[in-house]
Amino acid sequence: MSDTLHASVVAALRDWPAPDPDQDTLRHAVAAFVAARPDACRRACEPGHITASALVLDHTRTKALLTLHPRLGRWVQLGGHCEDVDTDIRAAALREATEESGITGLEIAELPAALHVHALTCSLGVPTRHLDVQYLAVAPEHAEIHCSDESLDLQWWPLDALPGPDPGLERLARAAQTSVE
Repeated sequence: MSDTLHASVVAALRDWPAPDPDQDTLRHAVAAFVAARPDACRRACEPGHITASALVLDHTRTKALLTLHPRLGRWVQLGGHCEDVDTDIRAAALREATEESGITGLEIAELPAALHVHALTCSLGVPTRHLDVQYLAVAPEHAEIHCSDESLDLQWWPLDALPGPDPGLERLARAAQTSVE
């Protein structure tokens, strides 16, 4: 994995204007972790690792595409682990959203929309934390979705009626609604 990916996470966290004090506190904590861990973007980093996700919006920006995650058993935004092919964190989020949705031509925001840290046992087989850098992406008008093998289902949901309760997903929906106002 390239040093440019790690550097892009540092830059994204530095340049992102957090929307509230809680997100700003989380931004500083994740930035400190990344600064201390050259391997922070690698899945093998057991204490935790950076992941990238995107809330994909339809062209009207009123609906979000969610995946029914097989391991979590609930609806979440599209995303996952950084890979060797990712040149930066934004590219990782775009790659994940494209792979998991089947949509070509997604337009992804320049800066993150939110951060989320969650504990889970991922493919490492040991408890770890995902430090998720979350973006907004917009699908073209006639986008067709195709469910990948990383999902049980894909479905469009109105931004004001997302499944939950899920505070992290609700935060992303608020960021999407704010970005169009």
